[in-house]
Amino acid sequence: DLTKPNSVDALSKLSKNGDSLVFAAALTPDRGRDIHTMMKNLAIGENVTKFLEQNQCSHVIYISSDAVYHDEITLVREESRCEPSTYYGLMHVVREQMLSETLSGLKIPSLILRPTLLYGPEDTHNSYGPNRFFRAAADNNKIILFGQGEEKRDHVYVEDLNRVACNALMSKTTGLLNVATGKSTSFMEIAERVASLVSPDVSVEGLPRQNPITHRHFDTTLLMNTFHNIRFDSISHGLRKTWDAIND
Repeated sequence: DLTKPNSVDALSKLSKNGDSLVFAAALTPDRGRDIHTMMKNLAIGENVTKFLEQNQCSHVIYISSDAVYHDEITLVREESRCEPSTYYGLMHVVREQMLSETLSGLKIPSLILRPTLLYGPEDTHNSYGPNRFFRAAADNNKIILFGQGEEKRDHVYVEDLNRVACNALMSKTTGLLNVATGKSTSFMEIAERVASLVSPDVSVEGLPRQNPITHRHFDTTLLMNTFHNIRFDSISHGLRKTWDAIND
């Protein structure tokens, strides 16, 4: 339990000098969107930094989130301003700073990865998008959208994030990279693809719109220049792989 101080010793017993560390631990928004949850996440960050101060890691990768960016930014680049609108996004900004300052002082090379929306089998979240749509289609034969699902977002199949992280570990990549496919798809299109995979009886329905339509796209130039051979699954292929794995 990384929220507790004794986790520092527990981590130290699991590690040896020269190890690389991938830091992906967090209480995600489905576990709470309030200050209390944010403070638990910051405690996790504090304990991991204490561990790093006491152990000689050779490389650190921090899995952050595109939630650090301002909601109104429609084309996201690594240099886009960080003005999060949620405690979850703010938490990642603070933890990024905690790690950057600690690792800089220790002269440990590090990389921050900011993935956009992730999906795939065994996901425990129920966030709006593929993961929720698959559950709703299987359980209720119905997928509910905000408005008519007009918003376009980039979605990354979880194995593609793993591939980026593994490449970064092998090459000890440093700096900051967004992780996105570079292609955004509407929630309506995703819902229709999910429905077609699950059953012809699944309906897709919209709710009255409460908020303005917003879109988000990513400039993936830096990511592709860093890892020349990286290829991402298309949304159709990733959804198919997710459904096949769910039914395996």
